[in-house]
Amino acid sequence: MKYDIIVAGFGGQGVMIIGKMIAFAAMKEGKNVSWFPSYGPEMRGGTANCTVVVSDEEVGSPLVLHPDMVIAMNLPSYDRFEKDLKPGGYLVYNSSMGDFKKRRDDIEYIGLAANDMANELGNSKVGNIIILGAVSQKLPLKEESYRLAMEDALHRPELMPLNLKAFKMGREHK
Repeated sequence: MKYDIIVAGFGGQGVMIIGKMIAFAAMKEGKNVSWFPSYGPEMRGGTANCTVVVSDEEVGSPLVLHPDMVIAMNLPSYDRFEKDLKPGGYLVYNSSMGDFKKRRDDIEYIGLAANDMANELGNSKVGNIIILGAVSQKLPLKEESYRLAMEDALHRPELMPLNLKAFKMGREHK
C-alpha cells in the first residue's frame, strides 16, 4: 500500500496541520511516512502546500508528482493540482472558497463547504479538521489513529472536544 497526497491552500488555513495529522495517524499504525512542507513568501495568506507519502515500504522520496489524493483548501490550489491527480484519485476540496469546476470524469470530487460548516460549530478555525474527517473516509487508516494524531498535533487540549466534533462532521458528510 502506498498513498501520495498533496495538501494545498493559503497560509493560515491549516494546510500543514492536515498533512501532519495524516502522517501522524499513519505512524500510529506503523506505516512509513514522509511529510514535506512548501511555503510561499508569506506565512498567512501566501501559498502553502505539503506532500505526504504513506507506505508499507520505505519511502524513497517525499516528491509527489502524480498524487492519489489532492486536498485543496482554496480555488487556486484546486486549479493548480487537479490536472496532476492520478486517474481514480480523490480531489477533496473546500467548496466555501470559490466556484469549482469539475473538469475530469476519471477522478472522484469530494466538496465540503468547510468554512460554513466550521462557522456552524462556532469556530471558523476548524475547517481543516472537517476536511480531515472527509479525507479519513478515503484513506485506509483507523479513526482512532486520527484521534491520537490530533492529540499529538493540536496543542490545545481544551479544544479537543470541538476538534473531534469537527472531524466527525467531516467524516459523516455525504
